[in-house]
Amino acid sequence: MHPYSERRARLIERMGSGVAVIATAPEHLRNRDTHYGYRHDSYFYYLTGFSEPEAVLVLIAGDAPRSILFCREKNEEREIWDGWRHGPDAAREQFGFDEAHCYAELDAKLAELIANQPRLHYVIGEDAAWDNRMMAALNAVRAQSRAGKFAPSELLDIRQPLDDMRLIKDAHELDIMRRAAEISARAHRRAMQATRPGAFEYEIEAELLYEFRRSGSEAPAYGSIVAGGANACVLHYVSNNAPLRDGDLLLIDAGCELGGYASDVTRAWPVNGCYSAAQRDLYQLVLAAQDAAFAAVRPGARFIDYHDAAVRVLAQGFVDLNMLAGSADSVIEQGTYKRFYMHRTGHWLGMDVHDAGEYRPRPGSAGAGEQDWRALEAGMVLTVEPGCYVRPADGVPEAFWNIGIRIEDDVVVTADGCDIYTSATPKTIVEVEAVMREARG
Repeated sequence: MHPYSERRARLIERMGSGVAVIATAPEHLRNRDTHYGYRHDSYFYYLTGFSEPEAVLVLIAGDAPRSILFCREKNEEREIWDGWRHGPDAAREQFGFDEAHCYAELDAKLAELIANQPRLHYVIGEDAAWDNRMMAALNAVRAQSRAGKFAPSELLDIRQPLDDMRLIKDAHELDIMRRAAEISARAHRRAMQATRPGAFEYEIEAELLYEFRRSGSEAPAYGSIVAGGANACVLHYVSNNAPLRDGDLLLIDAGCELGGYASDVTRAWPVNGCYSAAQRDLYQLVLAAQDAAFAAVRPGARFIDYHDAAVRVLAQGFVDLNMLAGSADSVIEQGTYKRFYMHRTGHWLGMDVHDAGEYRPRPGSAGAGEQDWRALEAGMVLTVEPGCYVRPADGVPEAFWNIGIRIEDDVVVTADGCDIYTSATPKTIVEVEAVMREARG
């Protein structure tokens, strides 16, 4: 069975009864009559593999389960302007739907499809226009009550079961994510080799984008962060327009999207190709924190455990480097380490760079009441990304000022630990300096 058909079958089984309506993302105007580059909705694509706009999936659970696609009709004139369309017949055959209809027929058929169903599942509250559309369909059914038809009595958010499904990646997904990670690793290596004092951040960003596209990626998975010097201490810096200065570090957080799946990689390297003593001290500290976090990623561990492992190493390092006073225990207890490390050590990764899935068990679910964070399971994919960001301040050694470092890798939880998908990205001081030295001849 095709992976998308198998996912639809699993979701129908989870639904038990009722009908689900899941729409893809709309197109958006960029300016005048020019659209932003189109990107499908992740939930819709997860269940269909269908990437055209103006498409809706309807799933019917119960004794006679069905999957129905509504998509754009074949239209020779529009295909001349906008490109090839599957049309309902080809889409049904290629993607394994039980039925397929023209998108223009959706509103006329929607009331018929939800009538006499006990539950209606859809993405509640995400889009006001879709909320209105679903309410109109419900009211159309209610208006036929004297004809013996009834509307669903329950409205359920389809994202909850889908989030749980998306959290555990299947072999098809893991293969794509491994390839995305390999492309991003090559892009970071290329960016390292192109880095020079006097170059602009956007020039290095261009090297990333070139490698992404030449390797078959559709686009960056998110807005690339290319931050030299003090800019690296801005966590979501995206201006990418400053010159790179001799003696500074360059932090790059960038990953490609491939086949609808994200990669997410961060490295920090010296603009001149050689880490200074202070940069080495902080870089080695963050690297040690990441190693401690990797060791804590395994089935049965809590999601928070690898963050706690990284924080323990960082806190001790901040004390040892005279950046904070006291003991590691007091720094952690008082939260003063957050002066230099203010984010968590990772997040789920998948179709979205901050992927679907709860981080804490829901009340009444397995694990709720026993632990306050979700237990890791084989097949989960997450990032491991400790960091250190030092702004100028009294009491902080001046040699560390304006140094921002984050080291981020993509990791899949395995049966006995974890597998680092982005391990081909140069990371140790020796590796990074060697790559940069090689580019300089």
